Amino acid sequence: MKWTKFYLPDAYSPTMEQLVYFHDHTMSIITSITILICILLNSLLWNKLIDLNMNEHQMIETWWTILPTIVLFLIAIPSLKILYSMEELINPTISIKSMGHQWYWSYEYSDKFCKELESYMKYNKKNDFRLLEVDNKMKAPFLTQIRMIFSSSDVLHSWTIPCLGIKMDAVPGRINQSSLMIKKPG
Repeated sequence: MKWTKFYLPDAYSPTMEQLVYFHDHTMSIITSITILICILLNSLLWNKLIDLNMNEHQMIETWWTILPTIVLFLIAIPSLKILYSMEELINPTISIKSMGHQWYWSYEYSDKFCKELESYMKYNKKNDFRLLEVDNKMKAPFLTQIRMIFSSSDVLHSWTIPCLGIKMDAVPGRINQSSLMIKKPG
């Protein structure tokens, strides 16, 4: 295993790009806080200075209440922006209905032409990804706004493509929808 396998997958959609940027933004804040805390703990361990006047200063208590609130806003505002943009449907060109069944998925393209296909898992071969390879792969155009509609006929299913930043649950008797746009073919 290489060290590059520990990072997020390459982004193939604008949603995943925003999620990667948000991850980097949040990790920079967390790293800065961790470094500051380590420096302060090191200072407390090695210095034996006692200031009795610090017990009566309420200004420092005000600041150590306000600063974490500001940090939380710096994390929450981009997070909410991404959450709302993930739920937004922007004039889809094509709709693909994905129906989860007990051991397979069925896909239906019904906008311009009616096409249905069923996608069964392949048995494990030497070059296949275990539990990920299927006999009929869903095909979607790139640089096109796509609406995905999810449902299930029997039990809960989870439909995900990590490099597109999409993960949706298929629930029996309920229709979930999500939009995606693929930026790169593959």
